[in-house]
Amino acid sequence: MAKQPTSAGFKRTRNDHACETAEDYVEVIDDVIAAHGECRVTQLAEEFGVSHVTAHKIVRRLERDGLATSEARKPIELTRKGKRLASRCRKRHDIVYRFLLAIGVSKRAAAIDSEGIEHHVSPETLERMRDIAESARQ
Repeated sequence: MAKQPTSAGFKRTRNDHACETAEDYVEVIDDVIAAHGECRVTQLAEEFGVSHVTAHKIVRRLERDGLATSEARKPIELTRKGKRLASRCRKRHDIVYRFLLAIGVSKRAAAIDSEGIEHHVSPETLERMRDIAESARQ
């Protein structure tokens, strides 16, 4: 009989899912600002394939959590906290992507899979992934 996951595992997964949207949005906001000089809700809606209303609600949640600021008809800006989160997400994503390449996953599959995996690995697992990705570079 298979062992049941612990409640701690379920709690972590629920927390990961709650943070996933915010992490994805701050990372994309940061990318759009870098590419275009500013980021607007319409760009986020297009990027994520959601309605303007949905993107607006998520931006409001980012504001509530201290990750972004915006005003009517003005571009979205990340706070220092939001910029730090975007940087951490980008690094985590890169580690997972390089790890997947190191174990022989195609670039296309690694790009797709790393988008989801990055949100659900523990710091310990991420560190081992980084070690393996680094050793594969040498």
